[in-house]
Amino acid sequence: MSTAGFNPQNGTGTGQAYANGPTQNPVALQQLPGVNYGMTHQPTYNPMQAKAPAPPGPGLYPTGPYQPVPPVSSYQPGPPPTSYPPPLGQPLLARPQMTGPPSHTPPQSASPSPGPRLPPAQATPPPPAVSSSSYYQNPQLPQPLAPTWQYNTAPPPMGPPTSMNTPPRGLPANHVSPATSSTAPPPPPPMSSAAYSSAPPAHMSHTAAQPPGPGIPPTSLHGYTQPGPAPPPMNPMAPHTYQPNRGPYGPLPTGPPPTMKPAPPPTGPPVANATPPPPPDAQCGGAVDSTLSPTESDNQEGDIECPGTVAGNGPQAPNSYNHVDNKMAGPPQPGPPGRHLGHYPSLPPGYQNTPTPHSTAPPTLPYSQAPQPYQQPPVGPGPAQLSPSLAAMSLQSSTPEALRVVNLLQERNLLPPTPIPAPTPCLQQDLQKVNCNPEVFRCTLTSIPQTQSLLNKAKMPLGLLLHPFKDLSQLPVVTSSTIVRCRSCRTYINPFVSFLDQRRWKCNLCYRVNDVPEEFMYNPVSKSYGEPHKRPEVQNATIEFIAPSEYMLRPPQPAVYLFVLDVSHNAVETGYLNVFCQSLLDNINALPGDSRTKVGFITFDSTIHFYNLQEGLSQPQMLIVSDIEDIFLPTPDSLLVNLNECKELVQDLLKSLPTLFEKTMETQSALGSALQAAFKLLSPTGGRMSVFQTQLPNLGVGALQSREDPNQRASAKDIQHLPPATDFYKKLALDCSGQQVAVDLFLLSSQYCDLASLGCISRYSAGSVYYYPSYHHQHNPAQVECFQKDLKRYLTRKIGFEAVMRIRCTKGLSIHTFHGNFFVRSTDLLSLPNVNPDAGFAVQMSIEENLDDMQVVSFQAALLYTSSKGERRIRVHTLCLPVVNSLSDIFAGADVQAITGLLACMAVDRSVTASLSDARDAMTNASIDSLSSFRQSVLTIQQPGLLAPACLRLFPLYILALLKQKAFRTGTSTRLDDRVFAMCQLKYQPLAYSMLMIHPALYRIDDLTDEGALNINERTIPQPRLLQLSVEKLSREAAFLMDAGTVMYLWVGRNCNPTFLTQVLGVPSYAAVPENLYLLPELDTAESQRTRAFIGWLRDQRPFFPSLQVIRDESQRKAGFLQNMIEDRTESALSYYEFLLHLQQQISK
Repeated sequence: MSTAGFNPQNGTGTGQAYANGPTQNPVALQQLPGVNYGMTHQPTYNPMQAKAPAPPGPGLYPTGPYQPVPPVSSYQPGPPPTSYPPPLGQPLLARPQMTGPPSHTPPQSASPSPGPRLPPAQATPPPPAVSSSSYYQNPQLPQPLAPTWQYNTAPPPMGPPTSMNTPPRGLPANHVSPATSSTAPPPPPPMSSAAYSSAPPAHMSHTAAQPPGPGIPPTSLHGYTQPGPAPPPMNPMAPHTYQPNRGPYGPLPTGPPPTMKPAPPPTGPPVANATPPPPPDAQCGGAVDSTLSPTESDNQEGDIECPGTVAGNGPQAPNSYNHVDNKMAGPPQPGPPGRHLGHYPSLPPGYQNTPTPHSTAPPTLPYSQAPQPYQQPPVGPGPAQLSPSLAAMSLQSSTPEALRVVNLLQERNLLPPTPIPAPTPCLQQDLQKVNCNPEVFRCTLTSIPQTQSLLNKAKMPLGLLLHPFKDLSQLPVVTSSTIVRCRSCRTYINPFVSFLDQRRWKCNLCYRVNDVPEEFMYNPVSKSYGEPHKRPEVQNATIEFIAPSEYMLRPPQPAVYLFVLDVSHNAVETGYLNVFCQSLLDNINALPGDSRTKVGFITFDSTIHFYNLQEGLSQPQMLIVSDIEDIFLPTPDSLLVNLNECKELVQDLLKSLPTLFEKTMETQSALGSALQAAFKLLSPTGGRMSVFQTQLPNLGVGALQSREDPNQRASAKDIQHLPPATDFYKKLALDCSGQQVAVDLFLLSSQYCDLASLGCISRYSAGSVYYYPSYHHQHNPAQVECFQKDLKRYLTRKIGFEAVMRIRCTKGLSIHTFHGNFFVRSTDLLSLPNVNPDAGFAVQMSIEENLDDMQVVSFQAALLYTSSKGERRIRVHTLCLPVVNSLSDIFAGADVQAITGLLACMAVDRSVTASLSDARDAMTNASIDSLSSFRQSVLTIQQPGLLAPACLRLFPLYILALLKQKAFRTGTSTRLDDRVFAMCQLKYQPLAYSMLMIHPALYRIDDLTDEGALNINERTIPQPRLLQLSVEKLSREAAFLMDAGTVMYLWVGRNCNPTFLTQVLGVPSYAAVPENLYLLPELDTAESQRTRAFIGWLRDQRPFFPSLQVIRDESQRKAGFLQNMIEDRTESALSYYEFLLHLQQQISK
């Protein structure tokens, strides 16, 4: 099928090489003549910029000449083994000059190994050099030509340039700040697109920044206002909006972007009691791309965006409400205890008669006026209220915990003993109570800067991380013939809109005033009339709608499952076929679906085998097609059959398949032709294709050749062959996406399979990749257990078909780059032929227009899908965050884990489109830039040392962990498929799962107790402390568990407590611990029950099954365990302390 109708940003189908980087707006890539990115907007911060090449020198990074610098500090507290001895005269790197060829040879240094935990007689690698001459580039110097990560910026406009240099409007008159606040800084001089001003504007100084005043003019977006006198003026000396004891935060953004802006509000007054038709919309109804097939219609541009909100359009479904949807909520995903979605605060109503703004011009009323009381019932604020003065945010006179200054070189034990919670945005309590769960929707900055220039100055990324289809234990579901949406920008009504009165509500994204439909006046929860603000849609930030008929342009598709199985000699040898057939037999009645569910099977080696399972046959009939160059379907109508009607034939086939090919000697694999056949079979309906492959495809279309050189696995130079070798699999994935087919790939192999090429079939069709290296049913039983558990979850988990997702944000913000597995259709609509509860997504954002007049902004993700039962559903998540105008508030709201997760996505794209060394340098620069900005722009008293705010204290550690992660490490032997799979996981795993792969959790488990334990379902779950990832935390008298996400290591010390050996491992002595132990025996002892309960609880918190490896002190598998000791030095990578010294040297230049 031709792909000419698909968005060219993902490939044109004309045979050109496909870039495997982030998807971007094709319009935005049309550069204006003579204009560089960043020249028309405020100069932008670019942390992932590929700096100039470094001069020759050894190192993990391109390194420069050594400059002897005495160590700044060493850890003082503690005995010598736990402090970092300063290497005498250890040279630190200076930033290299702009000239000289790049080099990546390993370092040589005469410095002795620091500390007793490192192997003796090994050279100390030098710190990584940041390949850049300076962060404030001299326009006269030659600019690097390598691609850059455009950070937090949208592309230049296609019309007259919009100035982003104007400072925010002056502060309220009743909040007079020092004289600096009233004068705007002079416009910055002309700069290159990568430069930014080093002098902070006066109005953004740490001491002068003030919170917004209480007097909000009627044109503000606040809805409910409590009657009575004006609130007292706020303390003018309170610059911070953050409460103490806040945890760290989140991820970052990449690349030039497609912009997403809601439609502007109407310029005229609203027509009373009228329902104007929805405005024409490029993503709407009749504007669907004419090249799309008719079968796509119910899932494409028109779906989420087009249907109107007029009551009475379509069938009048009963106006009902289910507080918890047991059918669709899925099994609860255990996790840290927290607020359940679906909680309804019972708040009384209140309305205000705010006139509709006729334009986006700022209000002219003086801020010194107290807000006027409006006519409303004498009751408290409603749930949609945006408090006139977010007073609780900025009344602290002391520094919040998030901004407590930490000297990273002196404070050793920075890792908290318990998992880090997501930070809480500083919102008024009523708003925060109904805000979206951070496990579903999370932002890298929980305080949004007022301007792009302020964001650039903070040098931190702005982006969102989503887990939109996550299994939820509480999911409010609403059935209504009217789904209330903004007529201008199509936002779904949510807890953060404002009700002007009972009949009108103001959109919190574009500020348009909309009518409240008559049906919305009735509340199905309280069975009352006239209180629209109490409806479940306005009480829950996450909600699901049963969509009426206008959200369907064709009948909802049935659940269709097609299994494509490799049956070559290599596949039969691995033994996977037995496990697959038995697992499907065990779970066939649990496949999601209804009476329409269909299944089919294709097997392949050098030929393609179809199976006729038509009702009435006495046994399955195999049909072989040997012409793989021109594949066809032998009996199109009997290859996909109704599961209920033909279940016995399907079961017969599954029982006979493993023996059918057990004697085969066929070694070739025609995977490409098998995929083409499967695509033809699924095209009429759409559905899910599950592909099982065990070797490199070597026959017919899509054939590949081995590109891996085993001698280069440990290379310290750039890694080759990360991009795909052919565009065949991407083109086919785009064809699949157009026909609502998703492809999931299971790769079970001991040899190189070119996952970089094969993975495209899943990436662009919104599928998943599962990888089991060295899989063998006898030699690797741990992998067999993983495969069995993963397959059970895969076959039985919830699934959504023919889905699309769109993310909207408040006017002034724009979304420009997406990360995850999908195809981008029409600039901002993600096409998801299948959506599963284990998929995560990330987006990068920029600030296009100043947010001066706003105190909060909102983000909304809407996912339209067909359930396995054939219902059209819409799941909506809405997140609200405060807007701030001081750098200190931005830093206080930084989510270090979300920032790390977004950086990881960006680094994967940079590795594929540029080089691995580029990505490594960019990640290092990101930590240098943010800490440098904090030191220069937030700290009022300069102190020696490497200083960070408490909320970012783990940022350098997480960056070092990324540099040592399998996806990005150099100098350590890493198979190419292993590296590519690690990159795939970082791109599409939800943040909670990917953080464990970046920075594993280490626990001591030979002394578990019930102290502080959790009690879950009558099970007692011990809660041991988290330990730093360093061998100095290990003891040969103990046992330790390392949770690295996809694998768990149980390391047993040589002199381990005999009680642990006998009561937990069931062996009499250390010498009796088996070499390949992967299962803990179920012993009837308290120690065994505690240990198994703790490991089981950790496993239950993720959808995939991590294997367990029990490792003795001298085991060969110990190397994998020690490679996760992030803080220790290796032959090819720095220790944490050396990395900190390097950061300090770069910052202090």
